[in-house]
Amino acid sequence: MSTLAQTPPRGERLTISYAAIKRGILWLLGASSGLALIEPSPYEVVFLLALFVFALTGIRFSQKLLPLAVLLLGYNIGGIVSLIPWMSDGDAVRFTAVSVYLMITAVFIAGIMSQDAAGRLETLRRGYLFAAWIAGLAALLGYFDIAGLGQAFTLYGRASGTFKDPNVLGPYLALPIVYVLQRILTGQVGMLRGLITLSVPLAALFLTFSRGAWGVLLVSAALMVALTFLTASDAARRARIVTMSLAALAAAFAALLVALSFEEIRNVFDARASLNQDYDLGVTGRFGNQLRAIPMLLDAPNGFGPLQFRWIFNQADPHNVYINAFASYGWLGGLSWASLMVATSYIGWRVVFRPGPTQLHAIAIWSVLFVTILQGSQIDSDHWRHLYLMLGLIWGLAALRPGDGGGEERS
Repeated sequence: MSTLAQTPPRGERLTISYAAIKRGILWLLGASSGLALIEPSPYEVVFLLALFVFALTGIRFSQKLLPLAVLLLGYNIGGIVSLIPWMSDGDAVRFTAVSVYLMITAVFIAGIMSQDAAGRLETLRRGYLFAAWIAGLAALLGYFDIAGLGQAFTLYGRASGTFKDPNVLGPYLALPIVYVLQRILTGQVGMLRGLITLSVPLAALFLTFSRGAWGVLLVSAALMVALTFLTASDAARRARIVTMSLAALAAAFAALLVALSFEEIRNVFDARASLNQDYDLGVTGRFGNQLRAIPMLLDAPNGFGPLQFRWIFNQADPHNVYINAFASYGWLGGLSWASLMVATSYIGWRVVFRPGPTQLHAIAIWSVLFVTILQGSQIDSDHWRHLYLMLGLIWGLAALRPGDGGGEERS
C-alpha cells in the first residue's frame, strides 16, 4: 500500500519523461553545434530530431515572433527569386537551401522558449560549452600538429578546429567564453574552476588569429560586464563584479604574455594584429570591392544572384553581410535582413533589462549577438549556425511575459 502511495500518477511520469527527453535533445543540439567539417553536419541531424520531438509534443508560437518569421521569410523569398537565373548552379542552389533551413532553426528555437525557458537555456549552455571544448581541443591539437592533425584542424597556419574556417571558429567560441566569465563574476563558479573551464576555448580562439574573433570577444565581454554590473541587485554584487573583472583581466594579460613568449606565435600575432591587411586595401581589396558593388546593386533589384558576387569581383566574397544580403537576395532580401537586425537590436536591448530568471542568460547572449550584428559589416555571417541560434534565443526571450522565465514544463 505504501509503495502504491509513493508512486506518481502515470500522467505525471510521462510529463517528466517528455521534459527530460526534450532537454536531452537540446543538449545534443548545443553539443553538436561545433562540428562543421562535414555537410550535412551532425547539427543538422540533431536539429531534425529536435524538430520532430517538439512538433509531436507541441510548440507554442507567440504572436510576438511574427516579425522574426516575416522578415526571415522576406529575406529568403528574395533569395529564391534571385536564384531563378542560376538554377543550374549547384552551389547557388545549396546556398539558398541552407538559408531556408537556417530560417527554420531560428523560428524553432524562438518558439521552444515559450516553456521552461530557464531550464532549456541552461541545457543549451552546457551543450554549447561541451562543443566549445571539443572544437577547442581539436584546434589546439591541429595548431601544434599533435599526432599529425595539423592538416585536418588548421588553415593557413591558423587554428580552425572542427570548423572549415578560423574566422568562424573564433566567433563561435565567444558565447561560451562570455558565459563562463559571467558565471565567475556572479559567483556561480569559483575563479580557479572558471579559468580552467575557459582555458581551452580561450586558447583556441586566440590561435585562430582572427581579428574579428578577437574583437567580438573583447567587446562582448566588456558589454557583458557592463550589463551585469548595471543590473546587479545590490552593492555587494557590483563590488564582486568589479573585483572579479580586474582579476580575470590580469589573468588574461598574463596568459597573453606567456603565449607571445613563443616566437612562432608572436610572429603570426604581429602580422594578424594589424587593422588592415594587404587584401583589405586598394580598389580591388575587400573594402574597395564593397564600395564598387553599391552603385551596381542599386541598379539590380534582384541582386547578382546567390554566390555570384565572387565572379564579378576577382573571386572574392563581399565580406560584408549587409552588402551580401543585397547581392545574393536582391532588394527584398537586403531590406529584410537590415530590418531584422534593427528589430533584433530593439528587442535585445529591452530584454536584457527585464528582471527575471532568464536575465543573466539574456545578457550573455545579447552581448555576443549585438557585437556579431556589428561584425557583419566586415564578414559574411549570414550562414553561421550560432548566429541563428542566438537570434532565436533572443526573440524567444523577448516573447516571454515580463517576469516570466517560461516556468517548468508541466505538460
